[in-house]
Amino acid sequence: MISLEGKKALITGGSRGIGRATAILFARAGADVAINFLSQEQAALEVIQKVNELGRDCLALKADISQKNQVEEMMETLLHDWNQIDILVNNAGIWTYGEIGNMDSAIWDETMRLNLDAVFFVCNTVVPVMKAKKKGWIVNVSSTAGVRGEALHSHYAASKGAIISFTKSLAAELAAVGIRVNCVAPGWVDTEMCEDVFNTPGFRQKVEDSIPLKRIPPPEDVAGPILFLVSDLARHITGEVVNVNGGSVLCA
Repeated sequence: MISLEGKKALITGGSRGIGRATAILFARAGADVAINFLSQEQAALEVIQKVNELGRDCLALKADISQKNQVEEMMETLLHDWNQIDILVNNAGIWTYGEIGNMDSAIWDETMRLNLDAVFFVCNTVVPVMKAKKKGWIVNVSSTAGVRGEALHSHYAASKGAIISFTKSLAAELAAVGIRVNCVAPGWVDTEMCEDVFNTPGFRQKVEDSIPLKRIPPPEDVAGPILFLVSDLARHITGEVVNVNGGSVLCA
């Protein structure tokens, strides 16, 4: 029922986790996919293979998107190859520990660069391309931490909360030129980002017990709502935050 036939999508942090799952799901829906990665080259090549097996084109673009010049170079490459970008998913990010009162400012700065500045740089580069066609779809990946906060991860929560405000602002600004901007806010997801904490004895069960649906979802469970938001089924939705957390955080 959902078709992305003829569309070209860029997914940041697309070699693993939610980004990888989204790339493969988009390809199944008919889109060609460009994935951005920084260090996971082998994982990126595996995504290319998966997307190609589905009969779609896939580009892997290595870039540190927290650096403006690298974002611009990435977009030059993408537009040279495709001359088109219809969908943007800002997924790349990091999650690190940080106790307030004992947090090195370098940790704060790194989180803001990778989780927030990168989203700005990519949007600031992609939006003019979408404006020229008077059509586009942007989905930013936030977090439940950005909705409710998260102890010992205030820097992460601050960056993800800013993404929510950024999403709502862009939605209001870009609606008139045919660009819809939305956000997903996942809770716990079974990805590489969470491997270390899930390996702590008893922690995974504790997390599962805290979720009303009693499960930690695979990344595909977040990719699905992202696909919905860029589809015609969501054509009257913009500026929204879709919480994907099994009922852990209930928002009006």
